[in-house]
Amino acid sequence: MSSEVTGSRVIRCPGCGGPSVYSTTNAYRPFCSARCKNNDFGAWASEGYSVAAEPDPEDPDAPPGNTLPH
Repeated sequence: MSSEVTGSRVIRCPGCGGPSVYSTTNAYRPFCSARCKNNDFGAWASEGYSVAAEPDPEDPDAPPGNTLPH
C-alpha cells in the first residue's frame, strides 16, 4: 500500500504481517491485498481454523458416548 493516504491507520496484515492501510480506500482491509484475503478465506473454507471445545452433555444432537463425567 502506498503512504499517499493521509489520516489513515496503518495496521499489520493478518495474512502476511506487512503493512496494511485500514481505510475505506482499501477494499481488502484488514488485509493488504487480494492474495492475503483469499488465502485467509481458503483456510476458513477448508476448515483450517477451529476452536477446541468440550461436547455439551445437554445437547440432544450430540453423538452417543461423547458425554463427560459429572
